[in-house]
Amino acid sequence: MATIKVFSGTSHPHLAQRIVDRLGIDLGKVVTNKFSNLETCVEIGESVRGEDVYIVQSGSGEINDNLMELLIMINACKIASASRVTAVIPCFPYARQDKKDMSRAPISAKLVANMLSVAGADHIITMDLHASQIQGFFDIPVDNLFAEPAVLKWIKENITEWKNSIIVSPDAGGAKRVTSIADRLNVEFALIHKERKKANEVASMVLVGDVKDKIAVLVDDMADTCGTIVHAADRLVEAGATKVYAILTHGIFSGPAISRINNACFEAVVVTNTIPQDGHMRDCRKIQCIDVSMMFAEAVRRTHNGESVSYLFSNVPYL
Repeated sequence: MATIKVFSGTSHPHLAQRIVDRLGIDLGKVVTNKFSNLETCVEIGESVRGEDVYIVQSGSGEINDNLMELLIMINACKIASASRVTAVIPCFPYARQDKKDMSRAPISAKLVANMLSVAGADHIITMDLHASQIQGFFDIPVDNLFAEPAVLKWIKENITEWKNSIIVSPDAGGAKRVTSIADRLNVEFALIHKERKKANEVASMVLVGDVKDKIAVLVDDMADTCGTIVHAADRLVEAGATKVYAILTHGIFSGPAISRINNACFEAVVVTNTIPQDGHMRDCRKIQCIDVSMMFAEAVRRTHNGESVSYLFSNVPYL
């Protein structure tokens, strides 16, 4: 893999290191810092002329700073004559602002897509977009990987009575996700219809499905303040579920999220490492982490070699 270079932004260097370890290469040299006026400065520390460049930067932490850093890194590599620049964005920023749901509301996910394209990105690799139509915001190829294969593997290995489980979506928007997992496990599914008063505040919840005497597994693409999944867990216990697990691709856990999880009735809250989770796991013993670095590493390898990545949509690679 002599013509591939992988660089890491500051949002998730641990994931980038795991990706290059699985690829058997070294992480590219880059220095990022801020001037006294807080402008971002990036210095690529090695030649990228004619190289296939991959930049790993997740939409977490200081999201605006990290997004700007990613754009600058893409542009720096592009004007340094890199043959192709791929942005590996495990958690896509602003993905929840994907539609105009009220008057004068922005479609910020489309704006981010435009910014990435203008910066010079030739290809995007991400995971579990909040809305799959975000791929249509780009005029460049987008590979939207799924955490589903890793989730299925975790359920079978860690829930001993998984055959008596029911997969539950905490909102109607995730129905397609949970039906796919339920079908592959050959178990039933349910969903919860929620009504919001305003953002991050749920007014009421209605359970559609029978969870009595079953292990309920809540599956969603992300959890921010965790108000929704905690309410959903309480609703499932009220309806007779024996145990409740939550499996989330992107564990943002902002604001009161950790204290809510600590006080909730979950057996475990399982997240992937698309966002750094070490601090969250120290503060909450219920949080467990699934490593998805092998999926991104294999996507990078297949993209570099011109191979199909569709294998990753239903399989966990052994890389």
